[in-house]
Order: sequence, then structure tokens, then C-alpha cells
Amino acid sequence: MNRTALVVGASRALGLALAAELLKHDWDVIGTVRGEQRTGLHELAESASGRVTVEQLEMTAPAQVTALRERLAGRTLDLLFVNAAITRGDIPIADVPTEMFTEVMVTNALAPMRVVESLRSLVAPDGTIGVMSSRQGSISLNENGGQDVYRASKSALNQLMRCYAARYADDTRTLLLINPGWVRTELGGPAAPLSIEDSIPGVVRTIEDHSGQPGLRFLDYEGRVVPW
Repeated sequence: MNRTALVVGASRALGLALAAELLKHDWDVIGTVRGEQRTGLHELAESASGRVTVEQLEMTAPAQVTALRERLAGRTLDLLFVNAAITRGDIPIADVPTEMFTEVMVTNALAPMRVVESLRSLVAPDGTIGVMSSRQGSISLNENGGQDVYRASKSALNQLMRCYAARYADDTRTLLLINPGWVRTELGGPAAPLSIEDSIPGVVRTIEDHSGQPGLRFLDYEGRVVPW
């Protein structure tokens, strides 16, 4: 039987490419989209002979996360991967409105961890829980500054995953924070050196290469360790 992956945030860009690449590697994929509009994930599902399922989820709404868990009850996931992030521009922290700070932190750090905590019971004991992080979440690599709130949100995400790993220290699941590299997407911008095709196959290889290895790792799309 094929392995089953749930990709949270799979409607476009990195998330959609991740779903498509997993499909190529003989995974069955459940992907989530935020609204009711047609997306690239719907098109992928139509061409995948029943191996891609589309679920609706606004992950910043706890009630929707709970509802998704109830809809998936009885399913076993080999991979839960949360891919979600927003940025609201390169604004010095003193100029960032409180509402913007809250929005970015909730979307990039709090909501992904709520998803992980809520859906962890669906993941097989030898399965993998992954979250899309960023090199910009590395404190030790921050030598140039900029993108203050986005950086802070990814650092917070990394710290919360460390807390999660410590809380479930005896868990046999693999835990991954993945840096996909600086990719040309709406979030990454046109100056980014990597295409989605450069990044995502490496992300999937990294996920598969570390399957069955318990504990938390912060890795990039080529499998290299990213300093915290």
C-alpha cells in the first residue's frame, strides 16, 4: 500500500509542488486549501486517479482544525507536513503595527503548532511530522537583519518545535523543520536564486531519507543541518 501524507497548505507554490512531488514518489496525498475556490490542488487531484484528496482548512481557526481531525479519524498518516507562512513586508520592528505582528506570529508559529498538536495522534508511530521553516529562522545565521517579523515568527516556530520535541521526548516519530531555500515564489520574490523545481524534490528526498529516525532536526532542502 502507498504511504499517506497530509500536506497542510497545498493550494499553490511550495505546498502544491510538495503534494505533486510526493505523488511522484508513490505517496497518496491529502492536501488542504483555505477556501472554496478552485486551486492547483484541485487540478492535481483530477489527474491523480483518486490518489489526491482535497480538504478545506483555515488553520488559524481552531474549530476547523478540530473538524479536520474528526473527518480524518480512523486514517493513519505516514507524514504530516505543515506548509504555511505569510510576510507583510520588510518593516523595522518599531514600525510594525500590533495587528500585523499578531497576524504573522499566529499564522507562521502558533497555528502550525496547533495543527501538529491536534493531528499528531493520526501519525503512525514510525511516521514523520514536518513543518516548513526557513533559514531566516536561524538566530545564529542572522547577520544582515531585515524582515524582522518574518524572521521572528520562524524563530518562534523553531523554538515551539523544540518545546514539542522535549514534551514528547519518548516519541518514536521523526520531527523535521525544513528550510526549502530562498525560492522564487510570491513570498520569496523574483530575486530568489532557486526555482520551485530546484527546491521541492530535495525537500521530499530529505523527508524520505530521515524517515524512521526519531527526534527533531532542522535541515535544508539538501539535507544539510541548519544552525539554530
